[in-house]
Amino acid sequence: MDAILSSLDVTYFLLVTLGTVIGILFGAIPGMTATMAVAVCLPMTYALDLNHGLALLLGLYVGGISGGLVPAILINIPGTPSSITTTFDGYPMTKNGEPEKALKLGIASSLFGGLFSAAVLFYFAPTLADWAIKFSYVEKFLIILFALTVIASLCKSLLVGIFSGVLGMWVSLFGVYNMSTGGNGELRIVPEFLSPWLENGFSLLPLLIGLFGLSVIFEEAQKGVHDEHAESVKLAARKRFQWSVFKGQVTNLVRSSSIGTFIGMLPGVGGSAASVLAYSQAKNFSKENDKFGTGHPPGVIASESSNNGLTGGALIPLLSLGIPGDSTTAVLIGAFTLQGIQVGPLFIGENQTTWDVMMIGLVAANLVMFLVMWFAIRHIAKVITVPKYLLYPGIMMMCVVGAYAINSGIMFDVWTLLIFGLFGFVGAKLGLEIAPFIIGFILGPSAEVYFVKSLESFGTLSIFFTKSPIAVFLWVLIALSVGYSIYSHRKNKRLTPSGK
Repeated sequence: MDAILSSLDVTYFLLVTLGTVIGILFGAIPGMTATMAVAVCLPMTYALDLNHGLALLLGLYVGGISGGLVPAILINIPGTPSSITTTFDGYPMTKNGEPEKALKLGIASSLFGGLFSAAVLFYFAPTLADWAIKFSYVEKFLIILFALTVIASLCKSLLVGIFSGVLGMWVSLFGVYNMSTGGNGELRIVPEFLSPWLENGFSLLPLLIGLFGLSVIFEEAQKGVHDEHAESVKLAARKRFQWSVFKGQVTNLVRSSSIGTFIGMLPGVGGSAASVLAYSQAKNFSKENDKFGTGHPPGVIASESSNNGLTGGALIPLLSLGIPGDSTTAVLIGAFTLQGIQVGPLFIGENQTTWDVMMIGLVAANLVMFLVMWFAIRHIAKVITVPKYLLYPGIMMMCVVGAYAINSGIMFDVWTLLIFGLFGFVGAKLGLEIAPFIIGFILGPSAEVYFVKSLESFGTLSIFFTKSPIAVFLWVLIALSVGYSIYSHRKNKRLTPSGK
C-alpha cells in the first residue's frame, strides 16, 4: 500500500492530465490518431519511472480515442478510425442545430465505455494471466499463431493480412541468432556491412515511431497540408444537452461497451470494427432503426461507448498474455521495454504495484477526459482549425529527437525511423496491413523461442497437434478464424457487383 501511495503523487496525476489533454488534441485533429500521440510522446517517458511514464501514456491513449469525436461531429471527418460511425448521427445532429448536444452526448458515452472496460480489465486480466501461466511452450506458440490469424482474418484480404504478419515476423528475426533461444550465435539475414548496427536487430521504438508517426506526415504531405477546415467552429445551438437523452439507453450503453471491450481483446482488430459492430447492433435492436443516420442520439451513444470500451479491452491480452490488443497497445510495449520489463502472464503477479497504479491511472484518465472535454469543449473544438503546416514540422522534430535519444544517441535509430516511416507510407499504397506487420514484429521473437523450445523438448512437429486439450481447442479457434475470413470474403464478393 505504501508503494502505491508513493507513486500516486501530484506529479502522477499531473502527467495523467497532461497526457489526456495532449491526446484529446491529437484525436481532434483529422489525420492524427491516439496511436500517433503515444508513439510521438513515448520518448518523453525515458526520463520517468515506469509508473509515471504509464500515467502519461494512458492519458494519451484515453484522450486520443475520445478526441476523435470532435471533428466527427462538427465537420463529418472522424478524428480517429474508431470515430467513423460517430459521423453517421453526430454530424446530422450538428446540421440540425444540436452540435453541443451531440458533443456532450458523445463525451458522456465515452466516459461510460471507458469505465466499463476498466472494470472488465481489473477483474478479467489477472484471471487470464493465472490461467496462461500454466501454458506449455506449445500452447504459447499456438496462442501467438491464433493472434496472427485473428488479425489476418479481419483484414480486407486474408492473404494480405497473413503476408503482412509473416513479413513483420521475418523482419523481427534480423540480427544474431541467440544461443539462449536454440540458435548458433551467428548473424542471419543482415548483410555483413550492417552488422555493427543490426547485431540485435531493428530497435522497436524507432520502428514504432516511424510507422505510426512519420508515415502519417508523409501521407499528409502527399495530400497537401492546405487548411480545408480552417473555417471558424461555431457551437451555437438551438437545443442544449439534457441528461434525459439517456432515458431508455442503459441497454444500448452496456451492450455497446461490452462489444467494444470484447473486440479490444481480439489482437489487432481495432476500434473501427468495434464501433461499426456496436452501431449495427444498436440499429438492429432499436424500434426506431429508420432514424439512424439522421441525427439519432442512440447512434452516437453506441459508437462512442464502444470505441472507448476498446481501451481497457485491448490492455487485457497485452498485460495477461503479452499480445497487443491494437496498434496503440503495441506502442505501449515500448514503455515497458524502456524500463526493462516484459509483459505477459507473470507481469501482474510480479508487478502488483504497477498493476494497481495502472488501474488507478486508467480510471483517472477517463475522469479527466470527461471533465476537460465537458467544460472546455468550445475551446477544444477550435483545434481543428490549426494549420497543419505549423503542426507537422514540430511533430517531425519530436520523432527524430525521440528516435535518436531512446538508445542514448545512436544515429542508426534515426535511419530506422526514416526506413519504417517510408515503409509505412509505401506499404499502405501497396495494400499491406500495418497492424498485422507490427504485431508480427513484436510477437516474432517469442514465437521463435516457443517453437524451438517445443521441438527441443519433444523432438517432433506432431506435438503441436497432440499435446493437450487446450492445444486442440486453440487449433479449433485458428480454423474458425480462417474459416470466417474465407466465408465473409466470399459473401462480400457475391454482394459486390462484378466482384469488385
